[in-house]
Amino acid sequence: MLKSTFLLAVMAFLLTACGSEQPADTTAQTGQAQTFGDAITADGAVTMPEMLAKMQGQDSVLVKVKGKVESVCQVKGCWVNLHDDQAGDMFVKFKDYAFFLPKDIAGREVVMEGYAFRDTTSVEDLKHYAEDEGKSKEEIAAITQPKEELKFLANGVVLLPETKK
Repeated sequence: MLKSTFLLAVMAFLLTACGSEQPADTTAQTGQAQTFGDAITADGAVTMPEMLAKMQGQDSVLVKVKGKVESVCQVKGCWVNLHDDQAGDMFVKFKDYAFFLPKDIAGREVVMEGYAFRDTTSVEDLKHYAEDEGKSKEEIAAITQPKEELKFLANGVVLLPETKK
């Protein structure tokens, strides 16, 4: 009887653990870098302007890039926007929808490895992303044109530790 109770408890734990998603909200104040997706390091990362220089004359480029998170999908953490004062904005999704980032990392630095490319985002997708970001109905309604933008498909991300101010 004790064996079967123990076995049931272990099975319940395993089912619960295996079915749970990675938490999309972690205040991530561990003081250490956190890795999501493929295990990568920050070594060899280039800036967004350096990445754009590598893209010259190419449709896409495999690169490891460092940038600052400007906004995060507030539904699941399934996309982020990076911003660089020189290079502008870059919309980032995660390969195979296999991992998400914490929703509370706006302003944090990340290193990502994957493919950078340019693509046009439809009005429908732009409205969907604006909704995910928590924009107002008026802001969403104002989206009427597709947008040519810099995009990135990341296979791995390192969330760098917060710097002390």
